[in-house]
Amino acid sequence: MKKFFLIIFLILSIDQILKIYIKTHFELGGGITILPFFRIFFVENPGMAYGINFGLGYYGKILLSVLRLLLVFFIFIFLYKNIKKKSSKYLTIPISMIFSGAMGNFLDSALYGLLFDTGTIYNQKYQKWIPYSGISKINFDIIEKNYVGGYASLMEGCVVDMFYFPIIDTCFPFWIPFFGGYNFQFFKPIFNFSDVVIFIGVFSLFIFKRKIKNVKIL
Repeated sequence: MKKFFLIIFLILSIDQILKIYIKTHFELGGGITILPFFRIFFVENPGMAYGINFGLGYYGKILLSVLRLLLVFFIFIFLYKNIKKKSSKYLTIPISMIFSGAMGNFLDSALYGLLFDTGTIYNQKYQKWIPYSGISKINFDIIEKNYVGGYASLMEGCVVDMFYFPIIDTCFPFWIPFFGGYNFQFFKPIFNFSDVVIFIGVFSLFIFKRKIKNVKIL
């Protein structure tokens, strides 16, 4: 049991340290180039992994946060019961990773609106998400030991994404019919450490599915 809690703790720690560092050191839309095909590029995502969202504005965001909470809860129950049952490590370790990643993104949605002084918010009048300028600060005065309020309420925060891999970033030659002059980019989505861990966990389940036995769903 301790081994699995250690895995979860390490993944959550790395994820949250990265996100908090990015949000408190970069302006929204800012970043640095590590390699020509790898950049740190700070965006805030009100939707799902890799920038996918419901397209339902504020209420879609709240619904997504609640669904994240339910998902985290059911994954935890599933993981706990299979650890107690001593199910295959080929099942419990990937599920631990998926749980950690889901929890990491849920924490952003649930708490970042309370934790930081600025963030992307939904404007009901214009019905769109409004970015902010400057660099965010944590809303806790260490000297005065005083909480000074956040930019949004519980469950209204946005997920911090920062990994950007434009492996191909070019324009089609003008002589190409229909597509000439258009920019082509691969891989365009921007994601975070939690998304990577979830992907690895799901991929591992697929790879090792024949080694997984005695699975307890609920």
